[in-house]
Amino acid sequence: MESNMLKVDDIHVYRGETYVLQGVSLNVGQGEIVALIGANGAGKSSMLRTISGLLRPKSGGILYRHHQHAEEIDISRIPAEQIVALGISHCPEGRGIFSQLSVKENLLIGAYLRKDKNEIRQNYQRICKIFPILDERANQTAGSLSGGEQEMLAVGRALMSRPKLLILDEPSLGLGPIIVENLFKVLQNINAQGVTILLVEQNAVMALDYANRAYVLENGRVTLSGPSNELARDQKVRDAYLGGV
Repeated sequence: MESNMLKVDDIHVYRGETYVLQGVSLNVGQGEIVALIGANGAGKSSMLRTISGLLRPKSGGILYRHHQHAEEIDISRIPAEQIVALGISHCPEGRGIFSQLSVKENLLIGAYLRKDKNEIRQNYQRICKIFPILDERANQTAGSLSGGEQEMLAVGRALMSRPKLLILDEPSLGLGPIIVENLFKVLQNINAQGVTILLVEQNAVMALDYANRAYVLENGRVTLSGPSNELARDQKVRDAYLGGV
């Protein structure tokens, strides 16, 4: 495995009175696709929100190395905007797009921290190549897109900040099987171009198919972890998340 890009070290997180993450640790190596699977309410979204600075751990640390030879930084206490600037982009569950704005305006919002107009233009063109449908629909309002197109828009917008680490929360939610298959192929391509990916995914079969490694989260704790192909063969995982297949 490449060097660690992200190391979550024994974090304890509360949402209000609820103890949502109970001493969770995980690693994401540079260049990997890592999946988090688990039932609803297991703490998966809270995990992503804590990494991206939207929730604060009571204790524990989150160490991030934004390129191979950089020092590790503890990002568990710095503002979310600064975390984006360091190269972590979070694509939230429910997509969070601005439905009244055009597709192009939504994409450009993803680059709001950047000042380099030429590079933003190049980035925009690259995203239109990855998702040609967004180019075709550039002037339509985002609210008029189908669910699959909105998910592509959300991923495209997250890529506009030029992340080193892309965090995705339930990218396949509500999408048909063929669209999900296409979306995962695109994520594989994005990963091959050098973007590390951490994703939470309800569709465990798909997640284990595409990820290098995975963690199983149950009631705020990691109960299993390992290479995806091993977890896919694990009887407990198969019974709980893969429909016993």
